[in-house]
Amino acid sequence: MASNKIARRGLMLVLSSPSGAGKTTISRMLLERDPNLSMSISTTTRPIRPGEEDGRDYFFVDPTEFNLMVNRQEFLEHAKVFGNYYGTPRAAVESALSSGSDVIFDIDWQGAQQLGQAAREDLVSVFILPPSTEELDRRLHSRAQDTDDVVAARMAKAPDEMSHWAEYDFIVVNEDIEKSVAQVQAILAAERLRRQRQIGLTEFVKRLQEGY
Repeated sequence: MASNKIARRGLMLVLSSPSGAGKTTISRMLLERDPNLSMSISTTTRPIRPGEEDGRDYFFVDPTEFNLMVNRQEFLEHAKVFGNYYGTPRAAVESALSSGSDVIFDIDWQGAQQLGQAAREDLVSVFILPPSTEELDRRLHSRAQDTDDVVAARMAKAPDEMSHWAEYDFIVVNEDIEKSVAQVQAILAAERLRRQRQIGLTEFVKRLQEGY
């Protein structure tokens, strides 16, 4: 008996937001709850932070190697953010999509634009907004990852980052983390059912028509 499972091409789920709005927390919660979702591991030139591991959180390289990777066209997208370079390795993502797995991206609007240019049909983009500027500032200070100067720089950049909201497919205001995760899960569920992603649908319907 033929399998009734319909082959599907994976999708790229992009979450973007100003720093501190919650995209990283939402990404981690989605990964914990969805076995068909994997994280795109970016390559970066920024220094490794305490608790991070090369190959798990990022691939850490020096600027020379990063530039060589750009020249070899090994990135789907790359950008300079707060003085450091970040890029999405092409090969691992394309392999996952071809096998029907979905990949989540925690990247900024520049990266989202480049992904859209490289593979718009595979892209589902979600912009995460904070409920208020005051709450954004509170979250940045409470996570205690950055100095006051870096927090100030992130807050100064937030209005420009938020100005790109209209370029995204979906908008989520992250007032309550559980609600926000549920909203992104709903987006993901709907996008997985999109007709053009179900590449095995023609064969499945043909079998149905033939009485199988």
